Amino acid sequence: MSTTSSTSAPAARKRTKAGWNLLGLLVFATAGFPVYWMLNTAFKPAKDAIDPDPSLFPTGLTFDNFRRALDIADFWGPVGRSLVVSLSVVLIGIVVGMLAALAISRFAFRGRKVVIVGILAVQMIPLVAMIIPVFLLLNDLKQYDKLTGLVITYLTFILPFTVWTLRGFIVNIPKELEEAAMVDGCSRTGAFVRVVFPLLAPGMVATSVYAFIQAWNEYLYALMLLSQQHQTATVWLSNFSTKHGTEYAPMMAGATMMAVPIVVLFLLVQRKMAAGLTAGAVKG
Repeated sequence: MSTTSSTSAPAARKRTKAGWNLLGLLVFATAGFPVYWMLNTAFKPAKDAIDPDPSLFPTGLTFDNFRRALDIADFWGPVGRSLVVSLSVVLIGIVVGMLAALAISRFAFRGRKVVIVGILAVQMIPLVAMIIPVFLLLNDLKQYDKLTGLVITYLTFILPFTVWTLRGFIVNIPKELEEAAMVDGCSRTGAFVRVVFPLLAPGMVATSVYAFIQAWNEYLYALMLLSQQHQTATVWLSNFSTKHGTEYAPMMAGATMMAVPIVVLFLLVQRKMAAGLTAGAVKG
């Protein structure tokens, strides 16, 4: 009987592993199919994109949709403005967020719990509910229809997430490492730069990628706060919807070109990002 139990246990583990693998494949297929369909539509002839009986696999490849996407409206201008806004949000957000997370994690001060609760509460407010107040505030500050105003707006809802995420990483770095460095002669700033910062780098990379994606893909505020001549890449995609209909194939070609910076960024930092996503989940 013991022999039967010992042989059935590995078989049960194999079935469990196969079940989890199958579930993982289903999740991957569900999440990846929209991306595949975007690429499929971008490279197929425009007439096939509006076929009522579309083919799951491309029957022909063409680059005409990309040429049409570049001709229908200025492409590089919106992409350049999106890069400026996204990179500015990432740089400012990471610097300010890291300092705020360090203060919340390492220092005890009056109102600390209120600040933490406030960070969580801000993230619960729907972004659409703040459009009118943000518009009026930027108008009073003479920042309406300016990229600086859009950067300030994005920071208001990206900073809370940045602070909260980095706080989790800093809390998981033992204070004893800083104290040991200070005993060896480092100042508090030196201990942070030499000890904490290298350990925090993976978390900063993961947070930066999230902030960049959020700023790059944001549409509603970019549409409401910028005029057409200052539009960003996401608003640029609306040029394919006209009173005569929507040009789906060129739109998917434009969306494919817009996805390239995100893919390149992810490929450059994928190792650091993978380490960052797991580092903040373990108390150590």
